[in-house]
Parts: sequence; structure tokens; C-alpha cells
Amino acid sequence: MTRILAYRFSAFGDVAMTAPVFREFLEQNPEVEIIMVSRKNFKGLFADIPNLTFKGVNLDEYKGVFGLRRLANELVKEFHPDIVANLHDVIRTKILDRIYRRKGLKVFKINKGKEEKEHLTDVWNLNKVQLKKTVERYADVFRKMGFQVQLSHQLRPVPGEKSGIGFAPFAQHRGKMLPLEKSYELARILAQKYTVYFFGGGKTETETLEKWEQEIPNTFSLAGKLSLTEELQKIAGLELMISMDSANMHLASLMGTRCVSIWGQTHPYAGFLGFGQSEDDVVQIKDLTCRPCSVFGDKECYRGDWACLEELSVQKIVEKIL
Repeated sequence: MTRILAYRFSAFGDVAMTAPVFREFLEQNPEVEIIMVSRKNFKGLFADIPNLTFKGVNLDEYKGVFGLRRLANELVKEFHPDIVANLHDVIRTKILDRIYRRKGLKVFKINKGKEEKEHLTDVWNLNKVQLKKTVERYADVFRKMGFQVQLSHQLRPVPGEKSGIGFAPFAQHRGKMLPLEKSYELARILAQKYTVYFFGGGKTETETLEKWEQEIPNTFSLAGKLSLTEELQKIAGLELMISMDSANMHLASLMGTRCVSIWGQTHPYAGFLGFGQSEDDVVQIKDLTCRPCSVFGDKECYRGDWACLEELSVQKIVEKIL
């Protein structure tokens, strides 16, 4: 049995994208075991993956080089890995890599394609092309180790009755988020035909969604009410999820649920479309030459008018669903 120690600490959506890759990699390589090290609250993402052990850590307990050295030593002592997979490649994981190499372990890391992404998001670049999917970049780390892995890029729906539509109208950054009045209008239209469940987190989002629940019949806010495991179970039972380019799209992928995704500053070309999700379910304004101007949706609008989101018609989204 070859034991791989893998780590990725953030962001939530990026960590969620590792799970379907692990599942298919381990199915195709049953002689391998993965120890996935990440933040404790991400544990639910990795339930029921054979040959995978999740190790949750609180990074506040391992600050600085000395803290990371302690973490590296603890992981070696507990798991005795044969190979290390760095699926993050940030300063913290670069330090861990160095410590493991000194211990004689082979370390393989993700190629995030930073330069290609910078070129893709240059507003003067008019020749935008599809870059490698992030899930393939994760799989490449295992391929570099010498393993075979062929990703299916297919959803695996969880068996059972499906009812209702999930709607996650929020995202971490403004450049990824439909204006709230448009999201409200979308929820109002959909709730005339379907039961709509709102997903979100944090105080402000929860307050907004509870207000919507009171104002729009046939809607229910789940914001702040479910654990991650319960949230995944709920998503598994939906007919459809509607999400921005955010973590909820990746949670839908994890549970095999079709997701209609809404894109503004960002673009599926950067490689972050949910695993197994169809490009036909992407809603975006295609003829804006400045798109994408950001990989993460965290930039100010180059034009100043946020046209990629302000001009997106609610009807265009409705047509994908009704």
C-alpha cells in the first residue's frame, strides 16, 4: 500500500474540488491510500471516499516555520507517508515541502498555471482560450508520481427522490455575484413553479435570506441552519442547484447535482467549472471582451460599470431552468 500525504488548506471551493479527483484516483489505484490534511471544518467533503483518511488541523496552532515543522513531524509520526502531494503551493505549503524533502520524502506539487491565468485575465488579450481544468491539475500531481488516472468529468447523482431548487446567491467577492435585486427577482419567478431553498452563511447573508423567505412564498432559507454534512445531504436531494462561481457549485458537483452557474468577472476558461457540470448550464455575457478580468472575482471593475453582472438578464437564467 502506497500512502500519499496530500494537503490543501483553502479556499473552501478549491478544497471541495479535490474530493471527486481523489475518489476517481483511488478507484483506479486501489493499492494507494491518501491522507488529506486540511482545515477541520472541511471534513464533511471527504466522507465515504474509500482509502482516504481526513486529518483536520487548526492552523492557528502551527504558526510560523517552527509551528509548521511541528505539524510536519506530527504528520510523519502519525501516518508514515511514502510520498507527499502539495495541492496548494502557497508559502505555508512550500515550507512544509522543504521540511519533507529534508526528511527524504519525494514531494510533488500542483502547477497552478499562474502565467497562463495572468494572460487570460489581461483585459487587452482578445484571444481568450480554455485553460486546463483545475481538477486535471490536481490529477496531474498524481500522474507525475507515476500513477494512471483518467477523470470521467461525469456527475454521479446520489440515488433517491429529487425535489426543489437550491439557490446560493452570494459569493466571496463582488465580481462573482449577481446584484441582489436580480437574485431576488430570479427567486420570485422560480418560486411560482418550484420550492426554492436558499443557501448562504454568515450573519448578513442569513439575515437577507430570512427576509426573502418571509417575502417570497414557497421559499425556505437554510442559511446558518445546517452543518456541512447536512447541507451536502440537502443538495444531494435537489433537482437543481443555482450558484455563482462559488463553493456551492462545487458542493453540487460533489453530490452529483446539476448546477446552473452564473459568471461575471470570472470565466470557466480559468478552469474552475464544477466537476462534471455542463458548459450548457453556464450563464454569462459572452461578448464582453474584457471578460474574464479576474481569476477570483476580487478586482475592481475595469470599465467601472460591472456590465458583466449588471447587464446579465434574469430571463437568460430562467430559460436554463424552466
